[in-house]
Amino acid sequence: MRESLGYGLMLFGALFDLFGCVGLVRLPDIYNRLQAATKCVTLGTCMILLGTLALCGFTAVGAKIILCIIFVLITSPTAAHALAKASHLSGIRLWEGSVCDQLEEDKKL
Repeated sequence: MRESLGYGLMLFGALFDLFGCVGLVRLPDIYNRLQAATKCVTLGTCMILLGTLALCGFTAVGAKIILCIIFVLITSPTAAHALAKASHLSGIRLWEGSVCDQLEEDKKL
């Protein structure tokens, strides 16, 4: 039971990473690509790590896996936010099909 749960989580994470990579290739601008990359890394990698945790159990390796999950959950969204903010400040335009630019709207207020 534990092995099938672990392999299932790892498969789900790998598929989510694959879909995130497809999003990196297919989406039109840096902001959409950042969103796809962040979702892919955060959920996909955490699912792979959770599957590994299910396989090895709560040992010393399991404690390291939990620390890695916490690290990924903190750093991935933070890095994506910093990249998006820097891209916007450097003048990289949004895709012409974008509905609104909330950072530009906040500057007007």
